[in-house]
Amino acid sequence: MNKTYIFGHKRPDTDATMSAIGLSYLKNKLGEDTEPRILGDVNKETAYALKYFKFKTPEYLNDVKLQIKDVDYNKNFIIDENASIYDAYQYMLHEELTGLPVCKKNKELSGLVTLKDLSRSLINENIENLYTSFANIMKVLKGEELNKVDDEIVGKLLVAAYRSTTFINKVDLNEETVLIVGDRHSVIEHAINKKVKLLILSGDSEIKDEHLELAKKNGVNVIRTPYDSYHIAKLIGLTNYIKTMIRTFEPTKFEETDFVSNVLEINEKLQHTNYPIVDKDNKCLGLLRIRDLSNKDPKRVILVDHNEPLQSAEGINEAEIVEIFDHHALSSLSTTQPINYRNMAVGSTCTIIYTMYKERGVKIPKNIAGALLSGILSDTLILKSPTATATDEKAVLDLAEIAGVDYKKYGMEMLKAGTSVEGMTKEQVLYNDFKLFTVGDKKFGVGQFFTMNFDEMKKELDDYVKVLDNECEKNGYPLLCLYITDIIENGSYVIYNSKGEKYMKLAYDDKDVQEGFFVEGCVSRKKNVVPVIMPIFE
Repeated sequence: MNKTYIFGHKRPDTDATMSAIGLSYLKNKLGEDTEPRILGDVNKETAYALKYFKFKTPEYLNDVKLQIKDVDYNKNFIIDENASIYDAYQYMLHEELTGLPVCKKNKELSGLVTLKDLSRSLINENIENLYTSFANIMKVLKGEELNKVDDEIVGKLLVAAYRSTTFINKVDLNEETVLIVGDRHSVIEHAINKKVKLLILSGDSEIKDEHLELAKKNGVNVIRTPYDSYHIAKLIGLTNYIKTMIRTFEPTKFEETDFVSNVLEINEKLQHTNYPIVDKDNKCLGLLRIRDLSNKDPKRVILVDHNEPLQSAEGINEAEIVEIFDHHALSSLSTTQPINYRNMAVGSTCTIIYTMYKERGVKIPKNIAGALLSGILSDTLILKSPTATATDEKAVLDLAEIAGVDYKKYGMEMLKAGTSVEGMTKEQVLYNDFKLFTVGDKKFGVGQFFTMNFDEMKKELDDYVKVLDNECEKNGYPLLCLYITDIIENGSYVIYNSKGEKYMKLAYDDKDVQEGFFVEGCVSRKKNVVPVIMPIFE
């Protein structure tokens, strides 16, 4: 079974990261092969929790786009450049290929040959020149080795068609001649004396012992074949190295890591049917036929803490979504087949994962308990958020006992770790915990940052507005706002882009709406922010 990746949204907060870790451990204990991943850099709060419970930060997952390695292409469909044309043709015929990558001994790609190339060459080109191996000739002509001197045969083809005396007197033979001859002993003797490169005896012709001894002495290669001269003349050209037929020495090629979408885009222009697949060192791995793209094995993924395509990994529409575990409202994300979808009205996805451990009777290790606890405390603001439920509270008490921590003390330290803006740019503060929402053809974004001292951030209010304006201009958002949630004051200070003021006035009934205005009790983006802004766009 292929590995399944479990991940949260693009701006991984503590709940998204820890629910992926917790779920992956549970799945693996139940016999599955999963791995937790993140889609971006974790924030300071999450980094604190990971370090506290001695977890390595999950590996970054750039995308889940369909790659060539996810396609059932023809692996190892290659031919050595010193194979014969005949072998290449038979290979393509047997495997129903119209093209074949040609490689050197170390599998480095030399070029590509197609059936069209072969037919054009064999019909239009002079095949009297031979550049091949002794072994190729033996194989194609079903030959019998009588005397072998050279591994490689380079020469010009000649058939002894004249009367013997005429041939001996008028035809010039030399050390580059490859002669096809029957049981004409005088011609055979003459050719051996001229030290021809190769004698091909047709029709299983006999050769005198003294002539064979002379051939050994003069260094003449001798092969006997059951074919008659006519068939030998037809087949001999097919013994040439396939590299002599290469027409495309620098074919369009792809690496296994290339995206299928990229292949399709390029093929739209080229309209080829075959493409060599290589590694980063140009070693050929096989051949991709365009028709192979229908035989794909997409990446298997499980989504946690989100179900919105814009919040998920790049290429999510090309992946196989196996399951979704979330505590947010349903979005427009769709799948090609039925899946397990678990959505609970609780304050944290980690609460859902905790519930699954209990349902399946799997013991929760101390560090996993700490991870799940961290996610719940983060999303519920230590159970003070209006999103917190009795189920969350029960999970927190149980997990805190297993993890061996005072959840209030630990939770406060964790939140404090995430409230420092030291060393952060304004953009990093905005995207520290950020989600994008879609309503029709419009998108709006909401960032949330927790603080215990808004006064320091207030001094740079104008700079934050400029960042919001720039991001809106760059991405075409009509509204982008940053909710700076004060844990002590139990509310949020709101900053928004300049052109977004009309939306904010509608959302808050024009009550004292200005940059940095305070909304009491507003601590949850899901409960206190999105339900207020979403109707304005709807």
